[in-house]
Amino acid sequence: MKTLITAILILNSVVISAQQKNISRKELLKTALDQNVKSTEVQEITMAAGQSAPEHLHPCPVLGIINSGEAVFQIEGKEKVVLHKGDAFYEPKNVKILHFDNASAEKPLVFTAIYLKEGNEENIKFIK
Repeated sequence: MKTLITAILILNSVVISAQQKNISRKELLKTALDQNVKSTEVQEITMAAGQSAPEHLHPCPVLGIINSGEAVFQIEGKEKVVLHKGDAFYEPKNVKILHFDNASAEKPLVFTAIYLKEGNEENIKFIK
């Protein structure tokens, strides 16, 4: 019986080890936050082909990931970049976002936005 239990434990260890080898992790984004996060709001947002967001800011930090399509992204004072499917992004609290535009004239842009909130802040404020 002792041999059977030992064999089962060894087999279980081999199976767990094999399963862990099939797990991979890829760092997408690492950022420091100056925020006491008390709640989050997660939204999937779809922008039509060719659609551009007006200049805006967020009263709370926003983390996101591109689910499909490509976005032209620019934070005030930074270079414009193109985000592709799987890319993560960070929009700091109260910093002007000059561009968050669908880069495609043919396909929609779909992304997930995670709003990190201290209280009941709005998700977005458009700049006129």
